[in-house]
This record gives sequence, C-alpha cells and structure tokens, in this order.
Amino acid sequence: MTIISRGFHGRRPPAGRKLPPGQYETTGFPVLSAGPTPRLARDEWELSVTTEAGKRHSWDWAALMRLPSETPTVDLHCVTKWSKFGSQWQGVSLDVLLADVETAAENVLVSSYGGYTTNLPLEDLLDGKAWIAYGYDGSALAPEHGGPARLLVPHLYLWKSAKWVRGIELREDDTPGFWESAGYHNYGDPWQEQRYQGD
Repeated sequence: MTIISRGFHGRRPPAGRKLPPGQYETTGFPVLSAGPTPRLARDEWELSVTTEAGKRHSWDWAALMRLPSETPTVDLHCVTKWSKFGSQWQGVSLDVLLADVETAAENVLVSSYGGYTTNLPLEDLLDGKAWIAYGYDGSALAPEHGGPARLLVPHLYLWKSAKWVRGIELREDDTPGFWESAGYHNYGDPWQEQRYQGD
C-alpha cells in the first residue's frame, strides 16, 4: 500500500521553473474534452480567419504546410490544476497567418470542429505568443489532443487553446465562448488563478 502524506501536492517543478498558484506538475498529458473527439482527415481540414468586415482568408492542409513552421517548447497549465513543463510542438505562428489580414478588431472568437468556441483578445495571439499546432513531441498531433491542428496559447489556461481549430473570427465585441458562458473566467491567466468568473 502506498502512503501519501497530507502535505503532498504533486512533483516539484524542475530547477528554474515555477508553477502557477494552485497547480501541480504532471509528466503525462491528460486528455480532457467538452464533447466527443472529432476524427478529421487532413484533406477535410480547413482553417479560416474572418475579419470584422466579413473578409475571409482560408488555408487548407497543403497551404498550411507551405507556411514557415516553428518548434516551440512551452509549459502548459490546465484549469483542472495540472501543469506540464517543456512540451514540444510544431506549428505555424499566428503572426504568420495574420500578417496579411487587415483588421482593427481587438477580440477573437475561435471555433472548432465539433462546435467548441473560446474567446481571446487579439493581442494574445500575436508577438510569438500563439500557434496553430499540428505536431507534438516529434509526431503528428493525435486527435485526442486536438489533431489534425489546434490553437496553442500556452500563457493562458489550456481551455483557451482550442482543439480541432477551424475558424478565427476577428470581432469588435468580446463574445464569450463555451466555457466562458458556463462561468469560467473570461481571460484565464494561470498566474492570477483566473479560473472562474470573479477570480
């Protein structure tokens, strides 16, 4: 029988890394989803960006693969209190995708295959802070982790990194997404423990 003392709160973070308040480290990659896992072939996948004026930009899988990619190594923080250090991804920066998109919008509503949505300030997708990720740990991104492609915004709680991403709508207004409409915090900063409305 394993005995765990009352003071045990998970593993300590590696040297030089800090855990946000209320988090514990995991070496696994838990799978949490709001509904069934969409199974989407790459030749069926498409990403669109629609401006507040209604102008639509789109990329199919081949077009996404032609864009310059990056391999960020980032820490992940889930609102359910686990954190994973040093996760390795491959994807296209939102700076690349939005480089030729003219907008005065300050907000985005991200939608996924399967109907999930989440909202973010546009500035949180720019300046090297976010990617459309299609690779994880040297392999294609598995469906249960959001494959074929997901949004990756590691400085916010992981529910903001929409799995199975299909659309980014640039908006003048801030429209709450799935979890935000259900009482989760509108922004979701793990360092401020912004888990729920009022935090």
